Amino acid sequence: MTLANGMAAKKKVLALAKKFKKKLKKIKVFLCDVDGILTDGRLAWAGEEAGFNRFFNALDGLGFRILQQNGIKVGVISGGQSAGLKMRAQMLKMDYYFVGNEDKRGPFLKILSDGYTPEEILFMGDDFIDLPILKRAGFAATVPEASWEIQAAVDYVTERSMGRGCVREVIDILRMAQGWQLKFPDFED
Repeated sequence: MTLANGMAAKKKVLALAKKFKKKLKKIKVFLCDVDGILTDGRLAWAGEEAGFNRFFNALDGLGFRILQQNGIKVGVISGGQSAGLKMRAQMLKMDYYFVGNEDKRGPFLKILSDGYTPEEILFMGDDFIDLPILKRAGFAATVPEASWEIQAAVDYVTERSMGRGCVREVIDILRMAQGWQLKFPDFED
């Protein structure tokens, strides 16, 4: 990426953060679907013990750390499940982990019962089973591969594709809207 491209990308993120600031300032919980959001939707059978494996993007993982460092709760609500998904959620120390049920309303209601309002929840989903939460969350996002019905129901459609850093794209917009400074060590520390 050239300096000019980097500056253009920063300008775009800042413009999106400004556009969505009213909604994004309220966010306290960042939730997403797994297949088609955190992954590219491909499944690889790894045998009876492991089940289906998925491929995750490291940018999204570091993005979850950024959220947690800034007091945002993180989690997944997925119709699928596997040993690899469980391990990834544990590695990222997710606050919420709901898998194995295509009706995602129950997990959403459980999170609300923890004292959050719908306006305080950001949700990323890509398919029809995500629609009830996408319609109810304070901020909703999806990917370009989602059907037009899903795209029409959300606040934002990412430029990055599913499993290719789309979650990090939304995290970067959120962090700019909330005015966070990144907290990673430098040589001067």
